[in-house]
Amino acid sequence: MKHVPNLLTAARLALAPYLFLLMFRHQYRTIVPLFIIIGVTDVVDGYLARRLHAGSRLGAYLDPIADKILLSGTFLVLALTGAIESWLAAVVLGRDVMILATAGILYMTTKRRNFPPSRWGKASTLVQIVFLCFQIGLLAGIAVAPAVTALKWITVAFAIASLADYAWSVRPKSS
Repeated sequence: MKHVPNLLTAARLALAPYLFLLMFRHQYRTIVPLFIIIGVTDVVDGYLARRLHAGSRLGAYLDPIADKILLSGTFLVLALTGAIESWLAAVVLGRDVMILATAGILYMTTKRRNFPPSRWGKASTLVQIVFLCFQIGLLAGIAVAPAVTALKWITVAFAIASLADYAWSVRPKSS
């Protein structure tokens, strides 16, 4: 049982190329249930890791990598296919690049080795998942545009707020 969270994360990663292929082919009705399952397993694997005391170093690295590949890849593919605005993908991907670059610089230039996710970062990830579910649902003809529009702007707001929170948390502390 203690390997179930890592297996769920690995399954999410394994589904990514298939999901991206379906997006390129505009097979959105097939993607909707898969994307919902991916979103649910993201929550479930973390819950099970805590509940079963099955947290691992592998899981601590693999889970955020799976999230970034799936979310960043989905934003990128949807932007490349014209299914979402390019600026929206740039905001979300730009946030991730800035956070990764900052963490990399801090890792190389300081003794800091721990970059735990913040509540704002987790909230941003959740909002991105919900937005993408609705956006893909809209493309499949099963979601309504006003909800997608509202979620798009909430996604932008949370991306910016979580980036600001990250910048605040890694700023040099005055002595």
